[in-house]
Amino acid sequence: MENDLKKPSLGTALLIVAFMFVIIILQLIAAGSPDIHLTLVFSITFAVLLLLKNGTKWSVIEDGIMHGCKIAMIPMLILMFIGMLIPTLIAAGTIPALIYYGLKIINPSVFLLTAALVCSVASLSTGSSYTTGGTFGVAFMGIGMGLGIPPAMTAGAVISGAVIGDKLSPISDSTNLAAGVCETNLFKHVKSMMYTTIPAFIISCILYAVLGRNYSASSIDTTAVDVILNGISSKFNVSAGYTLISIIPLAVVIFMAIKQVSALATMVVASLTAMIIAMVTQGFSPIEMMAFMNYGFSIDVGVDAVNALLNRGGIQSMMWTVSLGFLGLSYGGILEKSRTMETLLDSMKGLTKNAGNLITTHVVSTIIVNLLSASQYVSIIIPGRMYLPAYRKLGIRSDVASRTCEDAGTVTSPLVPWGLCGVFFTGVLGVNTIEYLPYAFLSYITPVVAIIYAYTGKFIWKEEITGTAIDVKRENTADGAK
Repeated sequence: MENDLKKPSLGTALLIVAFMFVIIILQLIAAGSPDIHLTLVFSITFAVLLLLKNGTKWSVIEDGIMHGCKIAMIPMLILMFIGMLIPTLIAAGTIPALIYYGLKIINPSVFLLTAALVCSVASLSTGSSYTTGGTFGVAFMGIGMGLGIPPAMTAGAVISGAVIGDKLSPISDSTNLAAGVCETNLFKHVKSMMYTTIPAFIISCILYAVLGRNYSASSIDTTAVDVILNGISSKFNVSAGYTLISIIPLAVVIFMAIKQVSALATMVVASLTAMIIAMVTQGFSPIEMMAFMNYGFSIDVGVDAVNALLNRGGIQSMMWTVSLGFLGLSYGGILEKSRTMETLLDSMKGLTKNAGNLITTHVVSTIIVNLLSASQYVSIIIPGRMYLPAYRKLGIRSDVASRTCEDAGTVTSPLVPWGLCGVFFTGVLGVNTIEYLPYAFLSYITPVVAIIYAYTGKFIWKEEITGTAIDVKRENTADGAK
């Protein structure tokens, strides 16, 4: 059994982790590139050789690789299908219409704030940051480019909006996972998260509003915008009637997501819907649509800026990201199954003697596991289960534990270049993690808020012990506690 395996020593675990971080940092310094596929291969090789030398069996390592790939399978398939969805949305006129009217309506000074707010509503509705990033996110990237907003800023605003919905929506997989891991009622878990997430999002929105002040209507090159508008309208019918029809695939995505239909099925149905609309309203043939879905949308409107906005997507365009996801998850799977991560976390158990230290240790551990496992799910499960007894020992309610899982796991996952969320947003938005990291405000403000609460005692609710039984009493009796 896995628990019968001998854990690697702390020295071995630290050496494995240090090797990966050192060569990644050296690569970024020397090449300035996030293309870390071979860097991960070297890290996996080093870890495997060191673990074998220390007595870990090859079967355990192979089991770790398969475990990581299993975790990656569904998200990577979703990523491929989103690659298929994007060119159909472009061909159907959905994204061109959103860009066209976005350029006409949105003031540059409030663009970043608008992107964050719209994406938050979309993500709350669907429970999926992936769906939001692959639809509204792509459209906002196009609008931002036309308004002269740096792509990294737009990507950061999109991610902050998308992540808050993925975190607070009751139909989000990560939200349900964190509640289950810490044995917390789902809606009490969501309510608890509001105390950290909403203040962090408000601060993020303020920062986006301040950043947006550097961009105004007077700073836009209206000639360039007119060129983009004319380029879009020359190839796509953007009249009100056609625009309403083109929005149907987005409505399908939102409806199926709210109904909790499989994400894979949602992407396929939306792609086929958009494909039919593109053939009927825009005149593309089935053969053209199949080529778009595989290799990405391709059109030449005679305007380089418009070509750059629209020529994108396709299953093949996502394979760079998919391969990185499998490598990252394989590395994480090896560390998990060999109990290397357990060794690292055990070394931090002594830092859990009070609420401040416990929550800070939980946050730091979760971020470390996120970096090592390349999976927000693993970063929620392992530290969550490991520190839950410490919360109970200190008499802290379980919804504080589940909240901390997401305050550090869900929100920081887009910042890991080789992680599932990081590779997804890089592939969909076309901006690498290192570039958008400074502007994804919600992702690092939320953990800070959680730690501040931990040391001030704010919203760190305690369980009331009555005799030998523990009755969890909520400050709000409407929660139904007895």
